Amino acid sequence: MMIKTDQRLLYLQVIERLKNDIEKGIFKENERFPSEFELARELGVSRATLREALRLLEEEKVIIRKHGVGTFVNPKPLFTSGIEHLTSVSAMIRNVGMEPGTIFMDVSETTPSEKEQARFSCNEEDHLVTIKRVRTADGEPVVYCIDHVLSKNIPTGTEELLNVSIFDAIEKSGEIRIDQAVTHIEPVGYDDVASSILRCGVDVPLLVLLQHHYSEDGEMVLYSKNYFRADKFSFHVVRKRV
Repeated sequence: MMIKTDQRLLYLQVIERLKNDIEKGIFKENERFPSEFELARELGVSRATLREALRLLEEEKVIIRKHGVGTFVNPKPLFTSGIEHLTSVSAMIRNVGMEPGTIFMDVSETTPSEKEQARFSCNEEDHLVTIKRVRTADGEPVVYCIDHVLSKNIPTGTEELLNVSIFDAIEKSGEIRIDQAVTHIEPVGYDDVASSILRCGVDVPLLVLLQHHYSEDGEMVLYSKNYFRADKFSFHVVRKRV
């Protein structure tokens, strides 16, 4: 397992070797690495070289180091998506060959507050439906969704929401098509409600997507706050030079 001498810096060789070992399954997801002393000896490098390699691997989220516990292989996200691609959670799950489902739902209907009236360009005579669901992939909880939509824009019965996406429910009448969304991403280390519902502890961070969805006519029809397990989902964006 010794690192061979070549023209590259040693820590780059260590990074490549450890990535290869992870890819080959020598080090498995969530498995703890040997101690720094043991790993440095096996690789034939100094502990300083190893620490630099581990630091960069942690930045790449290949590994995670827990103080006083050890270094572990980070599991790869099951779902990855370009943030510029607007798609439903159900579609993201189906795209990796898994079956989306719902194991919890709470639906309430209220009079919109002044802030919500401004957000949806509606008045107090309208009714706002709030839908809270836990979306699953092959039965495992992966996303906690809180969706807000005007009742007039969601003609389907609440029972049907167990098995369809909010997008499909809104677009069922054919009068509305969701065209775009403005999204804000907030990292959350731990949330009392969402982390508990998604069955993840303090070591599993969450990604919160706050999204304002607009129709082709520019009407704001859906506001959602979705908590994604960061060990299951990753998002990226393509940036173009202008």
